[in-house]
Amino acid sequence: MTELPTASGGFGDKPELSFPASDAPEGLQVQVLEQGSGDTIEAGDTIVVNYLGQAWGGHVFDNSYDRGTTISFPIGMGVVIGGWDDGLVGQQIGSRVLLSIPPEHGYGPRGVPQAGIKGSDTLVFVVDVVGVE
Repeated sequence: MTELPTASGGFGDKPELSFPASDAPEGLQVQVLEQGSGDTIEAGDTIVVNYLGQAWGGHVFDNSYDRGTTISFPIGMGVVIGGWDDGLVGQQIGSRVLLSIPPEHGYGPRGVPQAGIKGSDTLVFVVDVVGVE
């Protein structure tokens, strides 16, 4: 079985990730950490989330918890990285989801140098699906 990082806390808490000793898994990995009971997210919905993003075994490059504000964006429409589109469509509102996103489903070979994301980095996100606008 693929080993994924573990996340502290529950829905709404800023998570801390603990990484296994193994290398990042191949392909997109989606793990529901806490199952919500709200409506199911469909492609084209504008979803509202809190999230933390961290390079596999590396630094946290972004999180909304410290800012104290959610973000919203259309999902399943190519607006955000592919791993978010593929991993969050079909989830239920109120869910906490861990995404392990390899470069081909993330920012690709260029990465995001200003955020310290290399083109070879697997990105791990913990996403709390707060709602739909």
